[in-house]
Amino acid sequence: MAEPLNLDISYEDLMTQKLAGVDPTLDTREGTSLIYNATAANSIETVQMLATIQANNDRVFADTAPREDLIRIAMERGLKPFPATKAKWKGVFNIDVPISSRFSLDELNYVVIERTAQGEFTLECETYGNIGNLFSGPLIPIEYIDGLTNAELTELLIPARGEEDTEAFRERYFNSFESVAYGGNRADYKQKVGELDGVGGVRVYRAKYGASTVGLTIINSLFGKPTQTLIDAIQERVDPLGMQGEGVGIAPIDHIVTISGVNNTVIGIVLNITYQDGWTWPDIEANVQSTIDNYFKELAEEWAKSIDYDGDHSGVVVRISQIETRLLGVPGVLDIANTLLNGGASNIQLDKESIPVRGVLVA
Repeated sequence: MAEPLNLDISYEDLMTQKLAGVDPTLDTREGTSLIYNATAANSIETVQMLATIQANNDRVFADTAPREDLIRIAMERGLKPFPATKAKWKGVFNIDVPISSRFSLDELNYVVIERTAQGEFTLECETYGNIGNLFSGPLIPIEYIDGLTNAELTELLIPARGEEDTEAFRERYFNSFESVAYGGNRADYKQKVGELDGVGGVRVYRAKYGASTVGLTIINSLFGKPTQTLIDAIQERVDPLGMQGEGVGIAPIDHIVTISGVNNTVIGIVLNITYQDGWTWPDIEANVQSTIDNYFKELAEEWAKSIDYDGDHSGVVVRISQIETRLLGVPGVLDIANTLLNGGASNIQLDKESIPVRGVLVA
């Protein structure tokens, strides 16, 4: 049986193999012999051919395919990368402004899409992606509006997301093999609801409110607690109130689905820090806060990406060791010990529908 073709062989190794088969009485010196020069030219072409074969092999397998080929592979399972979306904000004005009126804030523009109360409107950022989530504050009308004296962007209602990156899409593709999504099963809800604007993840609960009910707990695409606006929007898409169980939305007929949002659990932290020479708490406070916030965001992402197809959901665990290890990498921190979480010296396992947020930080 022939040995498999070695696609990773180098030019040097290929030359060594070929010259080893030449009659040793013949001249094979580099640069001067016809045998060497002919073999070298052939070896260069062979290496180029093998590289092309390897590249083509990589393109047809999902673990190595570049983005454009991965998309084609995943389409066979009905999957596409999540597209970029636009952020929706609450705007507060001293008067009712016209629907479709446009406002600017720094370099971004926003358009009024819905009235929610007297002087309160929903605005949509005209720019796709995460940048639309970042800024709030006074708005400037792009066209004159009579009687307008105050306009402000106050609350992010539905966060935007950028186009799904390649590695996240690759992971989602492989995860799709763990359970087949169809007909309102657990995987079906996780896939379809997870694709909706503003949703970063969903947990599914069978018979949460009684027979024929399904409970869906969502986290927003910034991995934080969703607003009531987002919860209401997802409820409308999945199983509209007043028509629940009728199969009008994503949910199949006879499924009475209720959407809720993940809760915040406030974690108060007491730190016992030994500082490097010349450093004090004010020097490192902001860095410590961001380090803890990043850890808590990772836990929220863990909550969002959990694949509990058997329904055995568990809460994330806030670990003292993780906090201390990460803070040891903060400039100015020499050592840290005896950290307390909510007044205790133990890790905290959160409720299965909760994510951690930083509370009072004492050092």
